[in-house]
Amino acid sequence: MQPASEICRFVVLISGQGTNLREIVRSCREHNVPAEFVRVISNQADAPGLQWAREQGIETAVLSHRDFASREAFDAALAELIQESMPEYVILAGFMRILTEGFVRQFESRMVNIHPSLLPAFTGLHSHARAIESGVGWHGCTVHFVTAELDHGPIIAQAALEIEPQDTPDSLARRVQLLEHRLYPQVIEWLARGRVSLDQHNKVHVRGVEHRHIKGYQA
Repeated sequence: MQPASEICRFVVLISGQGTNLREIVRSCREHNVPAEFVRVISNQADAPGLQWAREQGIETAVLSHRDFASREAFDAALAELIQESMPEYVILAGFMRILTEGFVRQFESRMVNIHPSLLPAFTGLHSHARAIESGVGWHGCTVHFVTAELDHGPIIAQAALEIEPQDTPDSLARRVQLLEHRLYPQVIEWLARGRVSLDQHNKVHVRGVEHRHIKGYQA
């Protein structure tokens, strides 16, 4: 847990537009959160989020997975690149690579991800279509610590909305993304202010926060 009096250093991994990256940085700056975004790394050289980060004065780096013979080799190089920046936390914000167990262990309890479902429901891909097909009434997003088991890490917070009869996978994805843009910055602020901890049973505790769930965006 980061001491509340210090600046918390974050490295962010992206593969595309970086919409969550943008909302996180903007929110932290607007609310004077003690956070420093020391580097944004992408596996895609043309990721639009990289250009945005540069415009914000954030250091960027590109590490293409295509340049490596194996996932393990790529992850080893990625870990080295991250460690150069000495972050307290690593943020996955649309990073479209499945990370190896060895990589995840290096950043245990220090790496967070956002997934577009109310975990443990609908892990993996196509979560919006699967939610509609299943007939569930509620859907949303989850911020969690990353573990070796995909989309199964300890849950930090969730945001939910009601699925409407007219929803399609695309419309539901747009609505859930709005929730992501509220939830992820909130969690990053908690981390930066030293409020988040894990107990011996791998359960998340957030000091000074009564509710870790957001509801909204019904239309």
